[in-house]
Amino acid sequence: MARFDGFVPGRHQIDAFGAGGFRFADMSHRGSILATPAGIRIWPVTAFAGITRESLQQVLDEAEGIDFLLIGTGHDIAFIPASLRDPFREAGITIEGMATGAAARTYNVLVGEDRRVAAALIAVD
Repeated sequence: MARFDGFVPGRHQIDAFGAGGFRFADMSHRGSILATPAGIRIWPVTAFAGITRESLQQVLDEAEGIDFLLIGTGHDIAFIPASLRDPFREAGITIEGMATGAAARTYNVLVGEDRRVAAALIAVD
């Protein structure tokens, strides 16, 4: 399996998650990831408190091709505050926060249905 070096273009399902990382596109990565229609990239967020509008800017940059943003908040579900939701709502993107495992599984279903989805996934052990 190849090592992920920062960005892989295209839409890819998440093959596995846990042990502090993810497997996708015949690659593995320890740490969090941001998956958009353009590709999967390293996402330097390690905890829910680190999620900011700036950390999700790539999603806003691709807003024309995204209807849903799934945020994998770690082991536990966390409430996504209005201050974070509002810029995405203005861009036509609905945000759903859920535990990372649920977010990864939901992302895979939506990608399989060719839906316009992105996912910001905090790595879990």
